[in-house]
Amino acid sequence: MMLGHTTRSLFHVREYAMSSIINAVHTAVSGLNAQSHAFTDLSNNIANSQTTGYKASTTSFEDYVTDNEIANDGESLSDSVAATTQQNTDNQGMVTTSTNSTALAISGNGFFNVLQATGQSNDSTPALGTQQYYTRNGDFSQDKNGYLVNTSGYYLEGYNVNATSGTLGTSLSAIQVPSTIAFRPTESTKLTATGTLDSSSTTPVDMPATTYDSTGAASTVDLSWTKVNDTTWTVKDANDTTGSSNSATVTFDSTGAVSSVTSQNSTGTSSTSSTSFDYTGSPQDMTVNLSGITLGSANTVSMTSDSVTSGTFSGISMETDGSVMATFDNGYSQLVAKIPLTTFADPNSLSAQNGQAYTATSQSGSPQINAVNTNGAGTLTTGSIEESTTDLTGDLSKLIVAQQAYGANTKVVSTADQLLQTTLAMIQ
Repeated sequence: MMLGHTTRSLFHVREYAMSSIINAVHTAVSGLNAQSHAFTDLSNNIANSQTTGYKASTTSFEDYVTDNEIANDGESLSDSVAATTQQNTDNQGMVTTSTNSTALAISGNGFFNVLQATGQSNDSTPALGTQQYYTRNGDFSQDKNGYLVNTSGYYLEGYNVNATSGTLGTSLSAIQVPSTIAFRPTESTKLTATGTLDSSSTTPVDMPATTYDSTGAASTVDLSWTKVNDTTWTVKDANDTTGSSNSATVTFDSTGAVSSVTSQNSTGTSSTSSTSFDYTGSPQDMTVNLSGITLGSANTVSMTSDSVTSGTFSGISMETDGSVMATFDNGYSQLVAKIPLTTFADPNSLSAQNGQAYTATSQSGSPQINAVNTNGAGTLTTGSIEESTTDLTGDLSKLIVAQQAYGANTKVVSTADQLLQTTLAMIQ
């Protein structure tokens, strides 16, 4: 009877010991998996140490409690470990100068709005998807169609200027600056009149000129001359039926040259000048210079604006306020698009995609589109890129620690195997 009792006791000891050893193996295996996870995160950081706009991740470890049979009432025994990847998309990378003049670097919380191509259309222009992506990779350059694309193949979005109206759009679209872009005439600020007035004229003499507003839209300003006497003429806006605005009385000296100009603009303000008067109202305020007008024997008056009307596209430039400018061989540059930046309440909860891009999630919060340097979106540095936030020295040190931890867990598995073999032999 004593032998049977001893055998049962040894059997219970063996079952308890085996259960504990197996749990130890499970714990060690979870440790191996966790350290493997850390290896993956660290290797990804190290591999992307030179990737523009890459945000290094970290590994978080937490103990894990399973339904452990050897736990007593009121006790909880941690018998496992879990590892998760922690994104750090809100970390600021170092901004460095680039040889690419169209590259942009963000210093702040914002992201560029980008789209991904889904294929090519028949005219070889990209077919862009509808999925909205966000990135910090601002290494943009123009493709063959004039679109701004970063090194990961994402197309930059912004508010484009309408080619017809010259006004800035209100919805995001891919920024394209083709080499065929037309130069918009510059805004007229001055009108210059030249030629002669027939001193014997008995009917009004028109002096039209083409002017351009701030959007490049053309309109005609027509000034009409009427003789008062041998030395005095009036000039007024021919389209003003009341005759009370944009009018002037011009006095000529004995040589036929302009000696004084007394004017009245659209606000009723009078002024006297030796050679000019202020034109106010539509299409915009301008100065009219009359010094080139003389009295003569024929009507040959004409008028031109100071607008520059032609230019050939030579390239693009980026501005720190997010403006994309088309430059021309006449020395002028013109706005073609404006780049906004998007922020999130929790950028670390964005969903990572290929090519340093992200998509919004319910945890990240809704995207908030901001102008550059507003609401924490950050500033832009032109001709620069944001470097990877990988800390090579720190990650290599963590790699050594992870390797040691991995080795220690393999030692636990090996030792547990030996103990298990010894336990199995207890009553053989």
